[in-house]
Amino acid sequence: MRQKLAIVGTLLLLVGVLVVINSATYVGAEEPRDSELAPNRSTYHAGATGARALYDFLNESGRKVIRWREIPEKLLNENSQRVSTFVIIGNTPLSIEEDEAKSLLLWVRRGGRLVLIDRRPELGLLPPSGEWRITTEFGQFPTLTIDPGSASEMTENVRPVRAVQPTPLTTEIDSVQPSKFAATISFAAQPQTKPEQATTTPADLSDDDSEEDYEEESPAPTPVTILESASEPASPAPVVHLGDSHRPLLVDYAHGQGRIVILADPYIVSNGGISLKDNLQLAINVVGANVAPGSEGLIAFDEYHHGRGTTRNAFAAYFAGTPILPLVGQIILLILLILWTQSRRFARPVPLEQIDRRSTLEFVASMAELQQRARAYDLALENIYSRTRRVLARYAGTDYNSTRTEIATRVAARSSLDARSLEVLMRQCEAAINGEPLTEKQSIYLVKRLREVEGSLGLRMRSRDMKQASQNL
Repeated sequence: MRQKLAIVGTLLLLVGVLVVINSATYVGAEEPRDSELAPNRSTYHAGATGARALYDFLNESGRKVIRWREIPEKLLNENSQRVSTFVIIGNTPLSIEEDEAKSLLLWVRRGGRLVLIDRRPELGLLPPSGEWRITTEFGQFPTLTIDPGSASEMTENVRPVRAVQPTPLTTEIDSVQPSKFAATISFAAQPQTKPEQATTTPADLSDDDSEEDYEEESPAPTPVTILESASEPASPAPVVHLGDSHRPLLVDYAHGQGRIVILADPYIVSNGGISLKDNLQLAINVVGANVAPGSEGLIAFDEYHHGRGTTRNAFAAYFAGTPILPLVGQIILLILLILWTQSRRFARPVPLEQIDRRSTLEFVASMAELQQRARAYDLALENIYSRTRRVLARYAGTDYNSTRTEIATRVAARSSLDARSLEVLMRQCEAAINGEPLTEKQSIYLVKRLREVEGSLGLRMRSRDMKQASQNL
């Protein structure tokens, strides 16, 4: 038991040492400084480049907003039909793959509304609108010396921008303050494909051909595009809502039954710039144009491509940035090391210790009880006398089969015992053993005399007797 307590105490001590070492050596990772060169546009981020202020305001104003942490394909599920607006802010750390872009555009064609707030949106998310092609062009490139939390630095020599025309996206807006890093949205019409080249008809499409494949193979107007355009505006040209004659800042255009909105400066909706001019009102109009407070429509902010996907281990994410995970790993390694060392032999094999669980007195007590019930006092005396005679012969230096007289004489010569009394005692014991009648009282007397002889000669407490006596204690 003491050995187990020592092992447990040692393990607890090692764990305590590991805790102390990890706590002493742990240095919390400092959050990187916000920079327009490497911004963090997540709605979880409360820094100058984040969008947490906009998310919290929309949530508290009664609109239903969520942080979308799943792959874009989930938008096409029936359970996700209530998502009416999908917002992507900034250049996300995880790029939007081609399949993901196709899923988003298919969701828009079915009536969704995609809001892109970025200076350089993914080209896969900017499909053509009829013969119109939409692109963005960078203005001034950001530098590390600019503090995104300083409005004066971000808007130096930049005049506010006014609405181009009254639209739902410019409602209650007088002017908007962009940053000096705002991009420019450009679009231009490209020549139509000759009619004779567009020979594909709906009948030529196989059942396995998807709507996406058909659009990619036949970009020119076909009977299919004519049918689709029945629900679209008469002109597929993009609509400019905000900007000046040289720099459109806010544009939207139809795509299928839905619309794609492009805002070329994420600083307008960021924590550092949303409080300037009418930036907040513009953010509300752009993000929640078709979602009134208290309605069932959802505004989903993309967090999957910001590295907040649900595929990440929730347990590891909860303890991220703390010494708990390294400490758990060290404890597991220590346990594995103990198990490995316990299962391997590092010395010669030693046979198992054979422990006799039976007490020697159990046999003696059992034999004594049997002899007492059978009144075999001579047998009991024989067992004791045989041992005493052997001890006396060894003490006298004679053989066990020597005569009583010789043994008694030599014992008396080496001790203070009387030779004649010892010889008489030995003769009485041998006579009882050989069949002379013996009572219980006489047997007890003879055994007592034999023990007195052993005690006087110091022959009783041998090593074996001492061991038995210690076990009985």
